[in-house]
Amino acid sequence: MKRIMVTGGAGFIGSNFVRYQLDRYPEAHVVNFDKLTYAGNPDNLKDVDPACYTFIQGDIADADALHAAMAGCDAVVNFAAETHVDRSIMGASDFIATNVTGVYNIVQAAYDLRVARVLQVSTDEVYGSIDEGAFKETDRLNPRNPYSASKAAGELIAVSHFQTFGTPVVVTRGSNTYGPNQYPEKVLPLFVTNAIEDEPLPLYKGGEHNVRDWLYVEDHCSGIDCALRNGIPGEVYNVAGDNERENIVLTRKILSLLGKGEDLIKLVKDRPGHDRRYAIDASKLRQLGWAPRMDWDAGIAQTVRWYRDNEWWWRPIKNGAFREYYQRQYGNR
Repeated sequence: MKRIMVTGGAGFIGSNFVRYQLDRYPEAHVVNFDKLTYAGNPDNLKDVDPACYTFIQGDIADADALHAAMAGCDAVVNFAAETHVDRSIMGASDFIATNVTGVYNIVQAAYDLRVARVLQVSTDEVYGSIDEGAFKETDRLNPRNPYSASKAAGELIAVSHFQTFGTPVVVTRGSNTYGPNQYPEKVLPLFVTNAIEDEPLPLYKGGEHNVRDWLYVEDHCSGIDCALRNGIPGEVYNVAGDNERENIVLTRKILSLLGKGEDLIKLVKDRPGHDRRYAIDASKLRQLGWAPRMDWDAGIAQTVRWYRDNEWWWRPIKNGAFREYYQRQYGNR
C-alpha cells in the first residue's frame, strides 16, 4: 500500500488519517481527493510535505473525476461524507448524493482499476440506540435519522459490491470521535469554542443524559489502519473508545477545564429522534491487535487545550457561513 487515496482527507478524521499514514509509513504517498465543502479545510494539512502528498479537488459523486484520480492507487479509504445529524434533518439530498451514490462510485472505480483494498468508514449510529450492552457487527442495523440511514445505505452498497463482484471492501464503524481540527458544528468543539467566547452552550433538553462512547481521533485512525491492512474483505469492524459519558458530563468537563461556570449551559429544544445511547463492541478488531490508547480525561484536556491555543483555526470558521447555520439550528429552540 504505497499509494493510498484518502477521500475527504481535508476533513476532521480524514486529515488526521493522512498525517497518521505519512508519520508511520515513510514509503507511503497519499492522494487526498476532497470536494472542500464547508467542513473541508486545507489548513488541516497546510504543513504536509508535498513530496509524499498530492491534493486533488473533486467530488466522489463525480464518477469520471474519481476514476481518474484513483488510477495507480493501491488502496482507497473513504472519509468523504456529509456527517452532521442536525443538517441531515434540515435536508437530506446532499447526504444521499455523497454517502450513497458517492460510495457506489468509489467501489465501482476500485473494481474497474483493480484496487487492492477499499475501506468504507462508517459510524456506530447505523445501529441506532441501545439501552444495555453493546452492538456487535452482526446485529441488525436500525438507523433513526437521515444521516445514519445514508451511512447504512452506503455500507450495504459497498459490501454488496464485494458479494457480487469480489471488490475487496472492508467497513469500519467508529464511535463518537473527538480531537483537533473538528468543525465546530459538532458538540465538543462547539461547546469549547462557545465557552471560550463566554457564549451559551446549547445542550439539548432531554438529551443531556444521553450517552455517547468517546474515541480519540488518533485511536480511530489507528483502528481504521488496522482494519485496512489486516481486515478480511467483506467484513465489518467496530472501532470503540470504551469511554461512555453522558452529554452533561462532557459539558461540565469542558467548562471545568476552561474555568467557566455552569451558568453558560442553556437547555434547548431536543433534536427529533434523538438516540439515547450508542455503544459498540470492538473485540473483533482487538483480535487483530488493535486497542485504543488515549485516556478520556487526558484526551478531553488535550483537545480543549488545542482549541484554546489555536483560535486562528476556528475563529474564521465561526465568523463565516457557520454563523447562519448556527442561527437556523439554535435560534428558535
